[in-house]
Amino acid sequence: MSELPPDLPRLRTLETWLAVSLDRVRQRIAEVETREAALRPVRVLAEGPGWVLSYLRVGGRPVVDSIHIGDCRMAGTHTKPISRDEARHALTAGGIRACEICRPDSDLGILD
Repeated sequence: MSELPPDLPRLRTLETWLAVSLDRVRQRIAEVETREAALRPVRVLAEGPGWVLSYLRVGGRPVVDSIHIGDCRMAGTHTKPISRDEARHALTAGGIRACEICRPDSDLGILD
């Protein structure tokens, strides 16, 4: 024996009640998610340099390697923060290569 009513009018009534109940549950879920999101701590990352000059160690001495966007993970551990103008100058007149991964030359508007 089925737990549902046998006739169409009562089935339609049950359908309407279930739809209204589902809408109320979804609305409550959205409210709780919004409240919980507001309580979650927001992690603010420190803003680093826009561009960095990467060095290699050759014979214990630093040798200029390449220019990277500040958060590029390919920059390595030996870096020096530089300004936008210094990065542009290093890539154009300085003869220093741009990182092939983060492409600071594209970010700075320098065409290859």
